[in-house]
Amino acid sequence: MKYKIFFAPIQGYTEDVYRRLHKEIFGGIDTYCTPFIRLEHGVIRSKDMRDIRPDFNEGVNLMPQIIAADASEAAILIEQLINFNYKHIDINMGCPFPLQTRHGKGAGLMALPDKVKDIIDSLGKYQGITFSVKMRLGLDDNNQWRDILPILNKAPLTHITVHPRIATQQYKGDIDIDSFNAVLSESAHPVIYNGDIRSVDDILRLEDTYGERLHGVMIGRGLLSRPSLAREYADSQSADDTEVIRKMKLMHSKLQEHYSAIIPGESQQLNKLRTFWDYAEDTLGRKQWKKIMKAGNAKNYLIAVNAC
Repeated sequence: MKYKIFFAPIQGYTEDVYRRLHKEIFGGIDTYCTPFIRLEHGVIRSKDMRDIRPDFNEGVNLMPQIIAADASEAAILIEQLINFNYKHIDINMGCPFPLQTRHGKGAGLMALPDKVKDIIDSLGKYQGITFSVKMRLGLDDNNQWRDILPILNKAPLTHITVHPRIATQQYKGDIDIDSFNAVLSESAHPVIYNGDIRSVDDILRLEDTYGERLHGVMIGRGLLSRPSLAREYADSQSADDTEVIRKMKLMHSKLQEHYSAIIPGESQQLNKLRTFWDYAEDTLGRKQWKKIMKAGNAKNYLIAVNAC
């Protein structure tokens, strides 16, 4: 048995060009999830509209994700995705960042069961469209899921993805595995595990613990750190670090070509390109990673990258 692997949505990293190139060069992913799509002044952000365009996602099994404070916002987002002919939509109830949660979005919804019920109840009118939910244990209390899960259990969802932290932890502190186990036991839907998966061994430990009780795993930072992770798991074969870095440099060069065509100014291009390495310290080694991250101009930056 192999778990399905979902590439987590990560704002500022896993945009359309990243997803296309990752699939081409590394692969191993069953489903890529878009960073959340949201409204700005009542309309979908132009950046988000570009990211979900079908012609920018050819060949990629894509799960678009929306973030909304209420059913009316969700409806605008869902209808646009239907216009783009998407048949499955993920609802974000897990984003931990205060910019979203203080407006009752993302994991902010975990403290607002009435809002969640309104959104979930509204989904029934969309014929031929399936939905899933990505959630945390709560906003500021790891028992808030207990008010939310019964609502989700009554909805025709394909699955729920659970990150077993509360929003106020963001990505720090311990995973609450006991609460995750309780969610898994009480969920009427298949469950995908998300959180702190950084190696193939981490996935194998989940296999040993849960077996077929889990529907799959969603990986974010672990794939940014080692983009070959899903392929290594799928193939049951470790990749040589030298080969992984070679492929990372290939992907980086293609990203550079893409950004040079759409981002004006060398410094802006450099700022965007450098994010590719943000989580790659463990793969590159600290010394080389620091050289890349501290390079002050494009010339020195490329010298540092090429020296990997």
